[in-house]
Amino acid sequence: MRIEYDKEVDAAYLYFVHPLKPGQSKKTAKVNADINLDFDKNGKLLGVEILNAKKHLDRKIILEAQQA
Repeated sequence: MRIEYDKEVDAAYLYFVHPLKPGQSKKTAKVNADINLDFDKNGKLLGVEILNAKKHLDRKIILEAQQA
């Protein structure tokens, strides 16, 4: 798993498949206002988008993602 964090928009993306190919994500399921799940055509979970990441993720995880 790979985690990327964008501090300008306070968003994180947890990749279960990395790198994602253009168009690989075929369906996005909204869990709530801040969390979206991306799936491929077979229903395999590719990644998780987390908006307002500082609200949902431990500070240590965000710091590690920024250093990667």
